[in-house]
Amino acid sequence: MKVSSQYLLIIFLFAMMLSKGVYAYTILLDPGHGGSDQGASNEIALKKGKYKVIYEKDLALQLTKKIYSQLKKKGYNVFLTRSVDRTVHLEERAAMAEKLKADLFISVHFNSSLNRHSNGFETYYLDNHSNVAVKKVEDAENKNLKGDELVIRQILIDLVIQRTTSTSKKLATYINKRINQRIARRYKVVNRGVKAGLFYVLALSKRPGVLLEVGFVSNKKELTKMINPYFQNKYAGGVVEGIEKYIAETGKKALF
Repeated sequence: MKVSSQYLLIIFLFAMMLSKGVYAYTILLDPGHGGSDQGASNEIALKKGKYKVIYEKDLALQLTKKIYSQLKKKGYNVFLTRSVDRTVHLEERAAMAEKLKADLFISVHFNSSLNRHSNGFETYYLDNHSNVAVKKVEDAENKNLKGDELVIRQILIDLVIQRTTSTSKKLATYINKRINQRIARRYKVVNRGVKAGLFYVLALSKRPGVLLEVGFVSNKKELTKMINPYFQNKYAGGVVEGIEKYIAETGKKALF
């Protein structure tokens, strides 16, 4: 049977799409904070006795764009909740996830502590827990909510947990492992592990997702590492590898 060159080209292009993940997955990346919400901050020393204030919102955007670029090169459908320094409310982030029918939601943050020696990276997924230390992280990321908003969000969290916890935990585990392989020994940073947390941004997205706490802005030694583009590229590579491992293991599952 004679097969036309046009038909063969179509088959080839279709195979390329599948191999690159274009056909299957849409990923929404969320740089934490932004605009008037600056997140954590700290000063670093520059030359000649000068100092520069580093804000979490800027670090989150820098790193998220690196994750975006690496995923894009592999052919995934990737979107950002913000690409510039602007305020993005929780409802807007949730609306984007719904409009895009995102398969995964990744929110990028940087930690802070009153203890300036606190250090290391953490990977969170949405679930109930009783960890006092985690509660402090939740309070920082869920701030400015009160009254009826809290009640409504708690009801939503309970519903979303039932549908996403097992897949989100698997995603968090894969991502955390690959980040650890890429940066823990090279940059001498501590892996604080995979943890459950009640984060409204994850609940409102209604998708399997994780919240990344890259490291502690409050620790100047760690902050110096995290502003390094090479560190950010390595960390981003770990996130991408973890996502790809998850996709290879689970396939596409529409949960909502």
